[in-house]
Amino acid sequence: MTTSSDNERHTVYEYRPGGKGFRAAVIRFLCRVFVRTTLAWWPLRGPLARLMPLVNLALLPVPRLRSTECERVDGGTWRGEFVKPRGSAETTGALLYLHGGAFVFCGLATHRRIVERLALRTGLPVLSVRYRQLPHGRLDASIADAVDAFGWLVRRGFAGETIVCAGDSAGGHLAFAVALHTIGTGLAKPAAVVGLSPWLDFDSEAKRTHGNARKDVFIPANRLARVALLCAGGDGVVDPLRSPVNGDLAALPPVLIQCAEDEVLRCDAELMAQRLAEAGVRHKLQVWQGQVHAFPVLGDALPESRAALDEIADFVADALARTPRTP
Repeated sequence: MTTSSDNERHTVYEYRPGGKGFRAAVIRFLCRVFVRTTLAWWPLRGPLARLMPLVNLALLPVPRLRSTECERVDGGTWRGEFVKPRGSAETTGALLYLHGGAFVFCGLATHRRIVERLALRTGLPVLSVRYRQLPHGRLDASIADAVDAFGWLVRRGFAGETIVCAGDSAGGHLAFAVALHTIGTGLAKPAAVVGLSPWLDFDSEAKRTHGNARKDVFIPANRLARVALLCAGGDGVVDPLRSPVNGDLAALPPVLIQCAEDEVLRCDAELMAQRLAEAGVRHKLQVWQGQVHAFPVLGDALPESRAALDEIADFVADALARTPRTP
């Protein structure tokens, strides 16, 4: 592991070598053959686009872990699963988890693997949120649902400053958006933000020309601009302020970002780390070799995904320990 830090600006960069095992190679192969191909050619509009929810439905039969318990939540425009270790006592903190899927697909079932394991590793309850996505809602609807889910945790009795906002890919975007919203509107600042391969910049030019655009076995970089336009474009233009990397970051809580070495969204991870350093926000960026986009979502399928979840749990525990409580 290579680590560099700047104590004055509270920045940490870690390079995690490895990821050369058989399982990791199989997952990379399957992603390149099936996932990247599907995402490159699947229509974003029309009848076929409405079949994207089948990805989530296909995983509904996957059994839950017996060591966790789940409460279904009806948030009106959003649905959720409040997951916690079975028989656990009340805690003073919680996680808000927002799934990825390019604001187009995935849901509660696709991300149960990571949500349950985060609950077990942290000992905290995790609210997993199915927010509105295209074609049923654009970015504003997704953010509104995520912010309301944060409010649900507060109404449940968790102080805002004890809630960690986390998410992968598009959900990573929402995790930052929720934190920026709560801070900007005078609500309590979350304890921390965790972004797993987060999509944080809707300007796709740097990603299209980056060397990882060809290496990424998961995301076709040339489609990101189209999705961003459908999701956040007004009058055919995406306002730069819709991208969290361009927000007012100075008041953000501690941040952990994890990404794969060869994925195209490494661009966004490194850009956000640079902006956080400039804003003086304590943060850690981990770049993992040999992994695919949002690999921690795989849960216990890989030793690296297990290690990444352990890193998240340690980061969450440290962030909550550092957070001053409101009397």
